[in-house]
Amino acid sequence: MTDRVVVVGGDAAGMSAASTAKRRAGDALDVVVVERSRWTSYSACGIPYWVAGDVDGPDGLVARSPSEHRSRGIDVRTAVTATALDLAAREVVVQGEAGEQRIGYDQLVVATGAEPIVPDVPGVDAQGVHGVQTLDDGCRLLESLARDPRRAVVVGGGYIGIEMAEACVRRGLETTLVDQADEPMRTLDPDLGKQVREAMQAMGVRMVMGARVEALESGADGRVSGVVTEVGTYGAEVVVFGIGVQPRVGLARDAGLPIGASGGLRTAASMAVPGQDGLWAAGDCVESWDRIRRDHVHVPLGTHANKQGRVVGLNLSGGREEFAGVLGTAITKVCDLELGRTGLTAAQADELGRDAVSATAETTTRAGYFPGAEPMTVRLTAEPGGLLLGGQIVGRDGSALRIDTVASALWAGLSVADLVALDLAYAPPFSSVWDPVQVAARALLGKLP
Repeated sequence: MTDRVVVVGGDAAGMSAASTAKRRAGDALDVVVVERSRWTSYSACGIPYWVAGDVDGPDGLVARSPSEHRSRGIDVRTAVTATALDLAAREVVVQGEAGEQRIGYDQLVVATGAEPIVPDVPGVDAQGVHGVQTLDDGCRLLESLARDPRRAVVVGGGYIGIEMAEACVRRGLETTLVDQADEPMRTLDPDLGKQVREAMQAMGVRMVMGARVEALESGADGRVSGVVTEVGTYGAEVVVFGIGVQPRVGLARDAGLPIGASGGLRTAASMAVPGQDGLWAAGDCVESWDRIRRDHVHVPLGTHANKQGRVVGLNLSGGREEFAGVLGTAITKVCDLELGRTGLTAAQADELGRDAVSATAETTTRAGYFPGAEPMTVRLTAEPGGLLLGGQIVGRDGSALRIDTVASALWAGLSVADLVALDLAYAPPFSSVWDPVQVAARALLGKLP
């Protein structure tokens, strides 16, 4: 007898689950995916670079189209929106061109993703106001930019905010970034965030920090014309909200599924939803276990979504896999400044009631005498006993990917002394004789009790 798997959501987590399950089980599983947009398996992280003109889109951001998935035996139904989960009847209620329908399932995968956070202030419904989470969001933003606006305001100084601000500047717009924090990139220490602010100012972005958005103004045509903050009003024909995303859990909440403290759907390590037979969840709609914080957090990244989807696909087809957790590792760039971070900062450790010590190394991307050596700052944080807790890197070309060394050490539970002793590669075009991460580790080792 063939079992039916219904997957709600056709991006990273949902299609990874569907593809893995179908590849393993073949005709023993009837896999149906319902996706509210016309796209599947796309890179939302690439949208700022599409807007900037670095990559082609939207099709260029699609890893595998609906037709390609269908050719592999998956029943992908696009432009179909799931409106309810009837757990008692084991059915998903959907709405599409054919009207309302019910799709029965033996196993259900919830992969509904996340949605942009938009502040509850007057005027946010004006034309020309955008969030950036899906390819359709990117298409709508580009339609606004095709109207030849002169000014843009980006609200939010996190990853998406700084990337979108750079994209707007590169398109020739007078660009202002507004954020409540004193410095952008609050996942970094403020002095490292200051480097980001200075780089963005040098690029031509007006940085309005420590300012809360109070309202959006619009003209007689209904299009946005300005952003009102507590420190002033800034004209704009385009506004982009980049203040983060929140789990899209309306369906799950309405169905009575467990929602955690961070707002995401709670799952076991197997990605099964507790107390529900044959029900799984993965991706930006779920919480993940943070191995350093020792708590559940919401970390919406395509890397985690793909891994979690794979775990779901393996387990619903008879496997016994677990998602091992997250560290908060992230990387981005603004102009030629690269940023990387993982684990905890000293301030975050303090908020959790954990003692921590930090040390900073000012070093270079190559041997100091080698042509092209650029400055970089590496900061490491550890417990007084020497257990590594986290790291931050800000520097020029060749800096940020070194955060993966720190992340690997965190994952393995290494001490600062272990990190100093690691056998890392060396050649003058790539590093000083002591790798920059190890330079910081030596400085930290000297500060530990």
